[in-house]
Amino acid sequence: MEFEKRLGAEATNIPGLLVFDLPVHGDNRGWFKENWQREKMVALGLPADFRPVQNNVSFNASRGVTRGVHAEPWDKFISVATGSVFGAWVDLRPGGTFGRVFTCVLDPSRAIYVPRGVGNSFQALEDGTAYTYLVNAHWSAELKKTYTFVNLADPSLGIEWPIPLEEATVSEADRNHPMLADALPMAPERTLVTGCNGQLGRAVRRLAEERGLPGFDYTDIDEFDFSDPAAYDAVDWDLYGTVINCGAYTAVDCAETPEGRVACWKANATGPALLARACAEHGVTLVHVSSDYVFDGAAENHGEGEPLSPLSVYGQSKAAGDIAVAGCPRHYVVRSSWVIGEGRNFVLTMRGLARRCADASDALERVTVVDDQLGRLTFTDQMAAGILWLLGYRGGDVRPTAPAPCGTYNLTGSGRVASWAEIARAVFDAACGNGGAVVPVTTAEYYAGAEGPVAPRPEHSDLDLTKIESTGFSPRDWEDELREYLAGLED
Repeated sequence: MEFEKRLGAEATNIPGLLVFDLPVHGDNRGWFKENWQREKMVALGLPADFRPVQNNVSFNASRGVTRGVHAEPWDKFISVATGSVFGAWVDLRPGGTFGRVFTCVLDPSRAIYVPRGVGNSFQALEDGTAYTYLVNAHWSAELKKTYTFVNLADPSLGIEWPIPLEEATVSEADRNHPMLADALPMAPERTLVTGCNGQLGRAVRRLAEERGLPGFDYTDIDEFDFSDPAAYDAVDWDLYGTVINCGAYTAVDCAETPEGRVACWKANATGPALLARACAEHGVTLVHVSSDYVFDGAAENHGEGEPLSPLSVYGQSKAAGDIAVAGCPRHYVVRSSWVIGEGRNFVLTMRGLARRCADASDALERVTVVDDQLGRLTFTDQMAAGILWLLGYRGGDVRPTAPAPCGTYNLTGSGRVASWAEIARAVFDAACGNGGAVVPVTTAEYYAGAEGPVAPRPEHSDLDLTKIESTGFSPRDWEDELREYLAGLED
């Protein structure tokens, strides 16, 4: 054992597997060390979201006790309290590094961080070796079903055990694990999609299924009411690595009524706050969808860092949700505007009105549309693609490989900024060639004499896309998307 060496970390040939050198201070009484020091170790590369919830100790009475190779669905920080071990780690995650091996000796002066899905094995080199490890998920029977294994003696691994396995103490179960060629890759952590029957939820589901992404669970309010604290006890959160919250209350004007205000705040503020707390407690990544309504629209272009300034009850509830979600260590707030997806939406409404104006038997000749609210359409297929991109699903990847830094990202269609009236004219022209039937009016003129409350709208809803484009994701031009969307509609 080395005394008085400096704390250090070294990357290995297995992505995410880090070896730590630990300072051990000794004298004639024995020794002392800081075995686990989160702040210093995070500065050296330990994932900041590794938050242990359980500590396990494996005591090995005799030299030659050998265990593994086991891959479990949690991250580990492994160290030795007494004695020493020869450790061997095998990457059992799906992807290009599957089957890659790293070996080294651990004693009280050396520890190792093992990411989820990397198989772990060790051989005690001394009698009375105490092997200890922190994990960031509690053991459960459900999680145990996801373990995967590979055989200690598989020649394809090339592990040179200091004590030959035929002389070692090995359990019957470990002797009978499959060879690497037959081993099952560790299944990725599951992804929970809330609000799966909404426009965005359906788009996320469709894209995940098209790409064959495993481990996506879809739930709607009838199955999991994320605004109800009691609903959380029924969820085994240690099964999940990500929650994509597509659920929201979007009836902007109804939110100004007493009943709507309660429902709006429950779905847009209370629900996200409860999700954020659950995700923070269990180390789960939370994706939350926000809105341009968190701004008053005074600025012509809104960046992610602009202070929140909502005008309406709806906007205030969304802003509150954003603030709550930001308290989750692993979070993405995806801010969008003027969303168009499967189901009732502005484009379908305008297409129907265009046909009515074109029908000589219909009395409808002209349609008034607001011309002083400016922004860009956002189609849900682009929102879904952008969310998966931020999470690290790139191209044909079936597990996240390079997630973007956590934080807030604007995600709308790209292209020019237009008014609702301009968009309506484009729909009318594409549908029936009668864009002239659209009459532009001010917001005040449009809502004059309206029955019931009217929520104030931002004048400018243009969201700056620089940040998300810097990650490599470039949203499509909304006008191209609009043309394709209209062309794909059935009569």
